[in-house]
Amino acid sequence: MFRHIVLQALRLRLQRVLIIFAALSVGAAIVTAMAAVYFDINTKMSRELRTFGANFYIGSGTDGLIKEAQLHSLLQQAPQGMINAASPYLYGIARSEQEKIVLMGVWFEDMRTLAPYWQISGQPINVNFDQRNAMIGKTLAQRLELNIGDSITLSKNGGGKHSFKIKAIVESGDATDSMLIVNLEFAQQWLDKPGMASNALLSVKNDQGQVEQFAQQLRQDYPELDIRPIRKVSASEGQILDKIKGLMGLISIVILVLATLCVNTTLIAIVGERAKEFALQKALGAKPSDIIRQIGAEILIIAVLAIIFGLIIGYILAQVLGLMVFKSAIDMRLPVIPITVLLSLLVTLIAVIVPTRRALSVEMANLLKGE
Repeated sequence: MFRHIVLQALRLRLQRVLIIFAALSVGAAIVTAMAAVYFDINTKMSRELRTFGANFYIGSGTDGLIKEAQLHSLLQQAPQGMINAASPYLYGIARSEQEKIVLMGVWFEDMRTLAPYWQISGQPINVNFDQRNAMIGKTLAQRLELNIGDSITLSKNGGGKHSFKIKAIVESGDATDSMLIVNLEFAQQWLDKPGMASNALLSVKNDQGQVEQFAQQLRQDYPELDIRPIRKVSASEGQILDKIKGLMGLISIVILVLATLCVNTTLIAIVGERAKEFALQKALGAKPSDIIRQIGAEILIIAVLAIIFGLIIGYILAQVLGLMVFKSAIDMRLPVIPITVLLSLLVTLIAVIVPTRRALSVEMANLLKGE
């Protein structure tokens, strides 16, 4: 009999039931999507912010040179997976057949991560040991009238010469546009600075703000070095993440409040329509707990179905957001489902309090008079 009453109550007021279902489904979907993005955003946003390039600087504390061996030691000391890319940089003046030029020696393999903003024409060099090819800044290439495939010859006062084939032209928007970019080992040999570098740049994972802790640790271990995060990038990572997470939380709260109000007003309308039904039940001996159990069962059925539907729609919405913003899918983390279920049930509980009290307070004598 109880099951029959509950199912009939839902069937006879299907339109209002669908309104409650839609409100709870929207709330569950938004919470699912926001929670999925929230728990996955650290990884996605950190990777997205790496497009700014290096976010960690290492140089000499005395405006001199640093040892390449120190950088190797530092990289080995870093926690596994923390360093995305690293390269020492060595700068010096070299003489070409036309004029003196600035030489920049790097580890080519990591430049794609450290300088993703470089606009490269031609084929980038992807191996550190390549001493036959070089990349040249756009401004220097125009000044020397060099194109991709041409050769540039460097010469020393002692009579040594070395020729490079221009494999790519780089446009960076900074001083690199006026430099010849070569293998670090060659630059060290040519500039008579074996095993040395002017500075080093690193791309350090910073999804939990650990870059500053890493810098402090290294300062203690290498007091002779100038070690610091490049704050315009690394500091922005944590700030942007916090702002986005706060925005997602605010959106979720607003949607849940609106869902609560919608469910509440709809239930109040339903209770008003069923006032005589509740009065009759009380007249036949129904206890307040029986009415509470009936209303609770009805709204629980709607809520469970809405939560399941909302989880599915929320997962799809999270994937759409991931593909639009980060160009990758969002991983559904373990806490997402219990958070969605708990918040949706909380919304349902809050929304049903006032309607239930109204159902319990119906006046049998006034409503059933003349029946």
